[in-house]
Amino acid sequence: MAKDYYQVLGVSKSAEAADIKRAYHQLAKKYHPDLNKDNPQAESRFKDVNEAYEVLGDPQKRKMYDQFGSADGNPFANPMRGAGGANGNPAQFDEMLRDMFGGMAGAQQNTGFGFNRRPPARGRDIEHSVGISLKEAYEGTSRLVTKESRRIRATIPAGVTEGSRIQIKGEGEAGAAGAGDLYLVIELEDDPVFERDGLDLTTEVRVDMFTALLGGHVTVPTVTSTAQVKVAVGTQSGRKLKLKGKGMPDGSGGFGDLYARLLITVPQHLNDEQRGLVERLRDSLK
Repeated sequence: MAKDYYQVLGVSKSAEAADIKRAYHQLAKKYHPDLNKDNPQAESRFKDVNEAYEVLGDPQKRKMYDQFGSADGNPFANPMRGAGGANGNPAQFDEMLRDMFGGMAGAQQNTGFGFNRRPPARGRDIEHSVGISLKEAYEGTSRLVTKESRRIRATIPAGVTEGSRIQIKGEGEAGAAGAGDLYLVIELEDDPVFERDGLDLTTEVRVDMFTALLGGHVTVPTVTSTAQVKVAVGTQSGRKLKLKGKGMPDGSGGFGDLYARLLITVPQHLNDEQRGLVERLRDSLK
């Protein structure tokens, strides 16, 4: 029985290209064999998802699939379905094939309708989600990816962002005209210290009330170290101090900025003498 690729991806036939791509990414991650070693059905489901996206993710293939349907799970395996049977129009089918594949070198065999068959196909590309920390995105890192019985070490350069794609040529699915490529899709893990906004970072730094009142210096964490920053006299809670060039790399030698958001702290416990001193200070400022 022919597969319904829309049903495989869980989208409607009117779905936008972005919705199809989003559904594919979610399902590919969910059923990836590396993440489902105890689920023997996952690999089959993963292949179905990739097969569906190969067709629905390509505007021309999707157009053909919508018009002619599929046969044996492959919309190109039986081009006569809906095209050259009792109700089909071979001339119309030939015209569509010419629009999609016409002029491609190496096609020698005739279909019987005056058009040469599509040449051997290259293997499909594969996507594999990879989670990395903010520090790894800052410095660059590597990952070991398992493909069948082999382990492939992939280099992830500094400056990658959420959704960045790292290409590994020739490590996709095998095909008659060569293997496809493997793409690592970067997912940035949440960081306990820094908030990220593009290339800029923000971190919270606690400052005691005396330093805020009288001025001084505060230690600010950076991605790889710390920095001393001057605090002006009378600094208010919530003020941001800018550390230029201490944000994330852009991959071409530039860097964003780091912002330290100051949170003023006060003593939680005072003895009688300390309380009296604070009261006198308060009264003197009125």
